[in-house]
Amino acid sequence: MIKTLLFDFGDVFLNLDKQATIRELQKLGIKEFTAEMLLWNQAYEKGTISTETFIKNYQQVFPFVSKKSLLKAWNAILLDFPPPRLDFIQKLAKKKSFQLLLLSNTNEIHIDWVKNNIEPFDAFKACFDGFYLSHEIALRKPEIDCYQFILDQHHLKPEEILFIDDTKENTDAAKELGFQVWNIQPKKEDIIQLFKQKELFL
Repeated sequence: MIKTLLFDFGDVFLNLDKQATIRELQKLGIKEFTAEMLLWNQAYEKGTISTETFIKNYQQVFPFVSKKSLLKAWNAILLDFPPPRLDFIQKLAKKKSFQLLLLSNTNEIHIDWVKNNIEPFDAFKACFDGFYLSHEIALRKPEIDCYQFILDQHHLKPEEILFIDDTKENTDAAKELGFQVWNIQPKKEDIIQLFKQKELFL
């Protein structure tokens, strides 16, 4: 029996254009993500390097890129938050039928943009019993320790959790631990259809 709903944020509630940052960086002359850059990105997502260090790393390799341009490109991935999704989670929170948790791989630059540009963010966050961002807990999906953190923090049984995430690598890792999962397909499915996915609640 599902007792806890664990949600991702991006492309579950907040619409993303996952290729936008790469496109914008290419316009700035940054043609590809090197292995070193990917390590910076992951470290920043886990909060193990600061925003200042993150930007400095890029500017040392690409001195022709301004901080303003880099921030604009970095945030290009972030789009909008459809109102029906806020309505959905607020109604779900009001019913109190499930414990509601959120677990998102994100970083300080992105979440600052969300706070400044997505008006319902505070109301959205208030719907959850636990709201966990990778850069704040120093853990990121699909690391096993990240899921274990959720289990330990809330004294949960994996089989009583439904985890919704748009990245298959993340849902596969959670499934290995015994979580129930829905690998949502953003172009075909919407989180507001959750309770129409009857097989998830059998």
